[in-house]
Amino acid sequence: MPETIPEDSVGLVEGAVEYFEEPLELESGERLERYELAYETYGTLNAARSNAVLVCHALSGDQHAAGYQSMEDRKPGWWDNMIGPGKPVDTRRFYVVCVNVLGSCKGSTGPASPNPATGEPYALDFPIVTVKDWVASQRRLMERLGIEKWVAVMGGSLGGMQALQWTIDFPECLDACLAIAATPKLSAQNIAFNEVARQAIMTDPEFHGGRYYDRDNPRRGLALARMIGHITYLSEDAMRDKFGRDLRKGQPLSYGFDVDFEVESYLRYQGRRFVDRFDANSYLYLTKVLDYFDPAGAHEGDLARAFADSDNRFLVIAFSSDWRFSAERSREITHALYANNLDVTFAEIEAPQGHDAFLLKIAPYHDMVRAYMDRLAGEAGL
Repeated sequence: MPETIPEDSVGLVEGAVEYFEEPLELESGERLERYELAYETYGTLNAARSNAVLVCHALSGDQHAAGYQSMEDRKPGWWDNMIGPGKPVDTRRFYVVCVNVLGSCKGSTGPASPNPATGEPYALDFPIVTVKDWVASQRRLMERLGIEKWVAVMGGSLGGMQALQWTIDFPECLDACLAIAATPKLSAQNIAFNEVARQAIMTDPEFHGGRYYDRDNPRRGLALARMIGHITYLSEDAMRDKFGRDLRKGQPLSYGFDVDFEVESYLRYQGRRFVDRFDANSYLYLTKVLDYFDPAGAHEGDLARAFADSDNRFLVIAFSSDWRFSAERSREITHALYANNLDVTFAEIEAPQGHDAFLLKIAPYHDMVRAYMDRLAGEAGL
């Protein structure tokens, strides 16, 4: 926990929840009759309501992007190094909004929420949602907050996919899109990783068909799913530099099946931590959202056509060691944008940390985001 709040922090923040009674028609053909969206804001909305930035979170993230929710917090929000006074997304200029996505477990409606039809948790009766559905719900929150246009919509990984979807569905509602460590669709390999993770959860004896809320999370399955995912977030170089083949606490080999290597200990620790803060059903739903994202699919595989109605400008950032959503996938996005004669800045940042690099304070990366956001602020007179 922090002894004092750093000067460049947004400080102590309180979340909010908006309730929506108007049904949300979903891409699957189903609909949510009513739902809630949990969100946090940082900075001050100016009188003209013209300085708002939407930050979209990735799979296991949430609305707590920056600052501290209490003095008991062990760590600040997941993108605290990016958002705050004097940081790349400077809250002295921008009013930042971060929304928990539908299907998650951090306050927005999801599988753990009460089903109005039964009064019991939805569990697997919760409808499948997509990135397109998320953006539609975020658009309604935007209206509720009285914001007519975002200066920018930005995010990394699955958050970057949401930012791209905004430019496809509501290009008139934003100026710029910052898509970081994103992809226009998942590869077969990535879908395979997600399916193995889902099977780890669904075959856990404690899963009970998703109706475990009067018992406990299927801890073994969810921990294993997180371990699988975590391997894909780090590069080989990052894992070698961090762990190598170091033995746990310098102990000799056990010649058994307990933990021998530091990397084994790390993965088990990550799995244990995750089950205490995330819902297994939400993990199932959110990995499906990743699998289904494919804006080119509605245009016979032509990604350029997906952006035909966009008049936005774009900052697309990739990381050299990211093998989950490789730089080549970001170039694919960039080529599709160039085909529409859009204003595009692309950068591949040299960084050894892998996919998780988008969460880290890496100087060239932060310098680029800062310069881009400063340019947007200057042009908007902020």
